[in-house]
Amino acid sequence: MKATFYGHATIALELAGANVLFDPFITPNEQAKHIDINTLKPDYIMLSHAHEDHVADVAAIQKNSDATVVAIVETAAWVGRQGINQDKIIAFNFGGTLKTSFGTAKMVYALHTNGTPDQQYGGVAAGYLIKSGDKKIYFAGDTALTLEMKLLADEQLDWAILPIGDHYTMGVDDAIKAAGFVNCKNIIGIHYNTFPPIKINEEEAKQKFAAAGLNLHLLAIGESITL
Repeated sequence: MKATFYGHATIALELAGANVLFDPFITPNEQAKHIDINTLKPDYIMLSHAHEDHVADVAAIQKNSDATVVAIVETAAWVGRQGINQDKIIAFNFGGTLKTSFGTAKMVYALHTNGTPDQQYGGVAAGYLIKSGDKKIYFAGDTALTLEMKLLADEQLDWAILPIGDHYTMGVDDAIKAAGFVNCKNIIGIHYNTFPPIKINEEEAKQKFAAAGLNLHLLAIGESITL
């Protein structure tokens, strides 16, 4: 199994039995201009919420791959307005667990706002707990630090994918606390450096995580890591 970073908060997971793509925002991202979205063939597209910088390429990638799109109910309704067939959309909500071809995906709490690109209510932002084979992976999505993360402490997570850019989400210091809350040592950072307000000092971030006994991985766009 492996994870590939496509910029901003876009992560692809090659899991046991299926490929999952989170929050596709690639073509509008100048830093990811070398990525051809036509090469992406996920089985599932999972959305944390409906802000433009998380859903810009949903329709194009879904059409090209015939992926099933997974989202919280109100964001899923927006997906349905993008010309995607309803039988390719799964709408569910907090606490719900989907049985999938790769294992399970449980929707968990995230602390963030959520509106759709057409200025409609998008429900509440969410994260996902993924279980596939012998791995457990937490995709936090856009979130502030929140005590609800402590509910994952006993899951024995192998990996946590956390936003670290500050301004719109938690920053490096709060992400370190979040790693402690979820009891996970292996962290992949997302949602940083795309725009000026979320620019970080990468070396300083790595040093802070290391000082806390954590392994922070900041992948180049297009780079993969074995899970």
